[in-house]
Amino acid sequence: MAADHETSIFCLQVHFYYITIAPTHLSIPMELKIKFYGTRGSIPVCEPQFQQFGGNTTCIGFYHHDRIGIFDAGTGVRAAGKDILENDIYQKNITIVFTHFHWDHIQGLPFFPPAYASDRVISLLALGESRITRNLEKAITQQMGEEYFPIALNKMGARFNFLMVNRKNIPNFYQTQTSSIKLNHPGGCFGYRIEVEGRLIVICTDVEHTDTIDPKVVEIAKDADLLIHDAQYTDEELASHKGWGHSSFNQAIEVAEMAGVKQLAMTHHDPHHDDEFLKAIEKKCQDRFKDCLLARDGMEISF
Repeated sequence: MAADHETSIFCLQVHFYYITIAPTHLSIPMELKIKFYGTRGSIPVCEPQFQQFGGNTTCIGFYHHDRIGIFDAGTGVRAAGKDILENDIYQKNITIVFTHFHWDHIQGLPFFPPAYASDRVISLLALGESRITRNLEKAITQQMGEEYFPIALNKMGARFNFLMVNRKNIPNFYQTQTSSIKLNHPGGCFGYRIEVEGRLIVICTDVEHTDTIDPKVVEIAKDADLLIHDAQYTDEELASHKGWGHSSFNQAIEVAEMAGVKQLAMTHHDPHHDDEFLKAIEKKCQDRFKDCLLARDGMEISF
């Protein structure tokens, strides 16, 4: 189905001024706001010792005034939907862009509140060449078969568009320059580079560099204003998890250093890493790379 012009990730005429990172909610209106709704990898966690960093699986919201686009639909997408409704954000067309289709990146979609509104259009988008997943609709709907979930996707209420863009680049995609690369991850995964009026945001949620840093990741992250990068493991854990498709904290920092990025947000936290562990790791990371932090559920980055 052809894309509607209102399914863009960003509203037209985006203007950037500066970027700051804040670990808590900001009430001051911003031109562009990135909000992390889910920063946990693999599986959600809910025990008390995980609450500071959060337990929802991957979901990242991009706001521009009263417009929103979403990357991935882990369990954090439920909170994204609540934000849209509770803040009276009316956007008929909502775009959800997928990096890949492992459970922790799609499992929240059945609980996305706007999907139950008959006046909404939800465009589900995958961008990238040589994609393993060839049937986007099947990838999304099979988790909602009647043996798994009581409501089928086509009975939720909203109208769904399934958009597979089998190209590496979309020049001037609704006044953005969007490109993708295939990442080293079991089952396939894509990283995204989004350029809007000279500002660069790069998302690499699930990537394994093996013995050396993948030069393609460094290239796509080159000079980024913000790099969002997988950092599930310590170096020691990484050694015993080869082939699992993820990076270490030090590898994420190495990419940031090699690419000359301005700020780094590390995400996809291991479900075994509690708040005290992650706070200690964050301090060590900041000693090496000052402008970095570990993403938290609910954290906002404002431009």
